Amino acid sequence: MAWWAWALVSALAAAAVSILAKLGMQSIPSNLATAIRTVVILVFAWSLVLLRGEAAHLGSISRRGLLFLVLSGLATGISWLAYFRALQLGPASRVAPIDKLSLVFIALLGIGLLGETFTVRYGLGLALVMAGVLLTTLG
Repeated sequence: MAWWAWALVSALAAAAVSILAKLGMQSIPSNLATAIRTVVILVFAWSLVLLRGEAAHLGSISRRGLLFLVLSGLATGISWLAYFRALQLGPASRVAPIDKLSLVFIALLGIGLLGETFTVRYGLGLALVMAGVLLTTLG
């Protein structure tokens, strides 16, 4: 499957996350909901790693790679905890668009830290994302 197809699957699954989480944590604290979700992800991800025989690659991870993966995991935890709290406090239809501002932040970090290309067309796309967030959250 092409990268864009995986990205589309990710987007569809992320949409389900928002709705299912909002429904599932109506009577429990958002941190507990995040912890339950994390255990499910942990079991699911390790099951895939073991089933595909990918655990053999553990020894080939460099210290630098491991550091960045650990930092990414911490960022994921912060993101999930904040997202679930926001979902608990606000409507999913308003929380999700603000969360998607991550696209703008990723683009800026990709350009600044990874040397990715910036074009006027790309900048216009990012501006439209920001406008979309404003239009969907201020209404």
